[in-house]
Amino acid sequence: QTIGGPCQVIVHTWETHLQPRSITPLENEITIDDGCFGVHNGVKTVDAGWLTCQTEIRLRLHYSEKPPVSISKKEFKTSRFRVKLTLEGLEEEDDEEEEEDQDKTSPPFPRKMANTLEISLISNNEYKCRHSQPECGYALQPDRWTEYTIQTMEPDNLELNFDFFVEHLCEKVLQGDVLPGHVASACLLSSTIAEQGKSAGTLTLPIMSRISRKTIGKVRVDYIIIKPIQGYTCDMKASYAKYWKPRTTLDVGHRGAGNSTTTTKLAKVQENTVASLRNAASHGAAYVEFDVHLSKDHVPIVYHDLTCCMAMKKKLDTEPLELFEIAVKELTFDQLQLLKLAHVTALKVKDHNASFKEEENFAFETQPFPSLQTVLESVSEDVGFNIEIKWICQQRDGQWDGNLSTYFDMNLFLDIILKTILLNAGRRRIIFSSFDADICTMIRHKQNKYPVLFLTQGESDFYPELMDLRSRTTSIAISFAQFENLLGINVHSEDLLRNPMFIEQAKSKDLVIFSWGDDANDPENRKKLREYGVHGLIYDRIYDWNPEQPNIFQVEQLERLKKELPELKSCVCPTVSHFKSISLCKCRHSRREVKGVDNLNSIHVHKD
Repeated sequence: QTIGGPCQVIVHTWETHLQPRSITPLENEITIDDGCFGVHNGVKTVDAGWLTCQTEIRLRLHYSEKPPVSISKKEFKTSRFRVKLTLEGLEEEDDEEEEEDQDKTSPPFPRKMANTLEISLISNNEYKCRHSQPECGYALQPDRWTEYTIQTMEPDNLELNFDFFVEHLCEKVLQGDVLPGHVASACLLSSTIAEQGKSAGTLTLPIMSRISRKTIGKVRVDYIIIKPIQGYTCDMKASYAKYWKPRTTLDVGHRGAGNSTTTTKLAKVQENTVASLRNAASHGAAYVEFDVHLSKDHVPIVYHDLTCCMAMKKKLDTEPLELFEIAVKELTFDQLQLLKLAHVTALKVKDHNASFKEEENFAFETQPFPSLQTVLESVSEDVGFNIEIKWICQQRDGQWDGNLSTYFDMNLFLDIILKTILLNAGRRRIIFSSFDADICTMIRHKQNKYPVLFLTQGESDFYPELMDLRSRTTSIAISFAQFENLLGINVHSEDLLRNPMFIEQAKSKDLVIFSWGDDANDPENRKKLREYGVHGLIYDRIYDWNPEQPNIFQVEQLERLKKELPELKSCVCPTVSHFKSISLCKCRHSRREVKGVDNLNSIHVHKD
């Protein structure tokens, strides 16, 4: 609770049973059907909480781009360091004086939330999460990601000290030292992060000798700041963040009906449009996968690339069109609707006129850049959405996606997209995914309803290696997903076909595993991946392989209704939607009375 403010609830862990326990308040006592927290009907189901009013600060030391510690003093050039982070709150004198002047008879203010510090180590083989550190901290290793997580109600009022210990140095550096080898320290005030004005970034701190108080080197610290969603309050009505019902492998339509711009065999419907999503849904896709980012005026839009091509009009009409590439984030939603679209691959074509799609006379469902809200309203709720959140990724050679080294503020960006979905998704199944590990982390901590998959290309001969250490191998992606308590991972099919053991490795950690990539477009490869046991397959042109048919969720829904309504037992209609509003099944195998329709309308459909 904040001083003088309203009561604030902080959720560290909570029960997420599909069927909640019952609590019966009586006059003198409360009766709970099962008194053991997390265990109900013999099943333990506990999930991590989400951010309600507190802020989470993540500080990371890693070798993704370069060693995090650079030593300039010759004496320590070859030394191996261990690092320990200590956390202190900065006291404000005015507050202390105010407390002393308070009337002693007045009731005391509730104490603020205590700052918490957690240390995590992520590598190919494992992840460790600790609430305490060894006396001299942890050694920095090239293959390991070291992360410090602080939750606080006062994100601008912390002092963070990195203490550096030289390994194998048995002498105490200063008189009164408890531990040997404590040679230097670096101090970071959290207000410095706030002054950067960004949700994520990198700071370089001087490492100061404890003897001479001179600089002996510098430490590079990455940070992200995670804040609660602004203007939306999560509740506990339903959570699917870690829930997955065992089924056969699910079909997921890539960009809807498929890639229509860059793959060998292009889809017949333009990708990431309402028409493309509907096409995949009508051919039995359990989920449709598509990409979401923001326009300049912060409207969530559905489009794959971070850039697109615009035509520059020349003075002489006889001259060919001149194209130039522009970031989607530089155009407003209205401008995107008016855009005569060409894909960035058009820059390599001589005849630019042929690169533009004639869209003026097309129906709205075939138009590019639909808003996320339009897609939510225009595609049947029976099909799930696998929503990839687009973000700029840096390759190991330093190049950025779309040559964009700057982007939106991460908290603002996600708050807008998440609120659109949380307010408009209805009963639809939603799975988030992203290639950016920090985006996955933030989605997981900002809301408690929908699950997240970490997208990874693993080790690939086709795609360039990414800068982020957490994205480089499937093994470390598994460790990261465990550490962040994600639903699972979404792995490039090339890596899974080469190393099927990753599938069992992920499943042994209770992770869900999807597969994506051009290799999955080959039916033989899909057959192998199904046999290996992946939970979801994302591929192009689902219409080439499946006739028009209901998806697995619609079939299951009909089977449940048949059990509950005897009138439907002989019905062979493919989906509930065929007879939801009529008293006679279209298949004419089962004549139902109006009473049967009333029964059907009164049944609440549960999402499994």
